[in-house]
Amino acid sequence: MAEEAAKAVEPNVELLEWPKKDKRRLLHAVYRVGDLERTIKFYTEGFGMKLLRQRDIPEEKYSNAFLGFGPEESNFVVELTYNYGVTSYDIGTGFGHFAIATEDVYKLVEKLRAIGGNITREPGPVKGGTSVIAFVKDPDGYIFELIQRGPTPEPLCQVMLRVGDLDRSIKFYEKALGMKLLRKIDRPEHKYTLAMVGYDDEYKTTVLELTYNYGVTEYTKGNAYAQVAIGTDDVYKSGEVVNLVIQELGGKITRQPGPIPGINTKITSFLDPDGWKTVLVDNEDFLKELHG
Repeated sequence: MAEEAAKAVEPNVELLEWPKKDKRRLLHAVYRVGDLERTIKFYTEGFGMKLLRQRDIPEEKYSNAFLGFGPEESNFVVELTYNYGVTSYDIGTGFGHFAIATEDVYKLVEKLRAIGGNITREPGPVKGGTSVIAFVKDPDGYIFELIQRGPTPEPLCQVMLRVGDLDRSIKFYEKALGMKLLRKIDRPEHKYTLAMVGYDDEYKTTVLELTYNYGVTEYTKGNAYAQVAIGTDDVYKSGEVVNLVIQELGGKITRQPGPIPGINTKITSFLDPDGWKTVLVDNEDFLKELHG
């Protein structure tokens, strides 16, 4: 019996090493907006993003636009979805914000104010610190934190999600997705703890900011924010890992690994223990889709 158990454990140990060896990066965040042209205008004129591609799928009654600060081959981007005839969405209490790094927060805030941006926190240093930040709402009510930093290869630098058990979430993203815990900050005076997790230094790439508010274990998801997508060299192997970790920590597979009909890009998708959705996308297929 002990021998059989040992044999069963060995492949699992090897499989759980896969996410650390895999070539992974955050590809894009998907969310819904009520007026695609209005949001494109705000992001390009206000934030300085570029419109990278746009497509209309009339048979499915939706349109997409991809925007970011650099090409999709190397940069994290936002994928905006407009569903015909739907003008507003519920963001819920769980989604926090996106963050944009800029060399001059004050200047960016004035630019956003001039085009009607709703500044919810004026620029200035954080309480008890030196980092200069501001907060602005886009036309759909999504919050963007503006962070003053030196030049960076990835200005679209954070996606913040609220979670009900921070240690469980850290463990999930480390084991299921091969992310590293970059830093953890406890703010007892404000009753929250946060963790930055990602694939590289947060000044070089996009990271997830997971926030735990003392005593709050559940949040509403709404129907506005959808998911993040992450690249992988092997969707099937990555799916096996996620399945193993879900059995230990919770979560749910929402799409088994395989090609999307009609596109042939291989993906798998799942929910983390808090219900946040991630889609894993085959790296090679993703590039083919971009150039095809």
